[in-house]
Amino acid sequence: MTGLVGLIANPAAGRDIRRLVARASVVPDHEKAATVRRVLHGLAAAGVEKVAYLPDRAGIVASALDEAGPLAAEPLPMHATGEAEDSAEAARLLAGAGAAVIVTLGGDGTNRMVAAGCRDVPLVAISTGTNNVFPAMVEGTVAGLAAGFVAAGRADPDAVTRRTKKVTVDCGGTRDFAIVDAAACRDRFAGARAIWEPGQVRRIVLTRASSWNVGLSAIAGALCPVGASEPAGVLVDVGDGPAVTVPLAPGLVVPVPVAGWRRLALGERVRLSDGDGTVALDGERQLTPSGRGACAGRGGCAGPVMAAVTMDGPRVVDVRAAMAAAAGAVRTA
Repeated sequence: MTGLVGLIANPAAGRDIRRLVARASVVPDHEKAATVRRVLHGLAAAGVEKVAYLPDRAGIVASALDEAGPLAAEPLPMHATGEAEDSAEAARLLAGAGAAVIVTLGGDGTNRMVAAGCRDVPLVAISTGTNNVFPAMVEGTVAGLAAGFVAAGRADPDAVTRRTKKVTVDCGGTRDFAIVDAAACRDRFAGARAIWEPGQVRRIVLTRASSWNVGLSAIAGALCPVGASEPAGVLVDVGDGPAVTVPLAPGLVVPVPVAGWRRLALGERVRLSDGDGTVALDGERQLTPSGRGACAGRGGCAGPVMAAVTMDGPRVVDVRAAMAAAAGAVRTA
């Protein structure tokens, strides 16, 4: 019997305020369900027999099970609330159940929450969010095949998965992380959470930076590109200085003045802020000053906020490598 595969489809992904203030599009639930159907077909073709999934309140996965075929698909034993924590709780349950792979549908924010609970279980992340730097634009069928080949042992997990980076953030005894970027913002309240105004950003620490990405990563990508697997990070100070023109949100191209930037060594701690504003993690304000709001359910932050790029982020499946490994196994059989 092949290993268990997890499915986490976030119904809230791709629905933030950037649909109003920029030109981001909505990935409707029926399209997410169609993607899940294709994932299920790929999993079944790879020989997967069992799937466990987040019982999201929109019924995305449940509505796709009419084409599950021979797969035994069961909802995880949890009560979904519609909050971001659902993804983290589902990942924790899947890791505890011994899942071989987790397939996610969402953006950077969704995968940050999954990374909080998945432990060492590798991810196949399908892009359906707003900022999609971490997840890949991959066809659902291929994503399902790749995940299935890993779960079925037709692709060696050690050969086709890699460890990613994260930004560890310490704030007055509170520790959190981002998988792409952590940004100090001038706002004292989380508000609508999503970032679309560069004037509110002071400093950014990033795990990766590419000019072809959308969001804060594009700022650093125009200055100091750093690859997803490179053992380094980037620090950018937004302020008085030459401007770079970047896609800060889908359809929103703006000039961003930059005061300075430099590469960061792995583990190098830098002061992200003095704790007098919000801190955004992967494009959404999460940490707020002490007494000014919630910090992901763990209270506000007090004092300086320190950040460092480390190499202990979630593992991800290299979809192309997994497909090539499975094809190679067939040719040599």
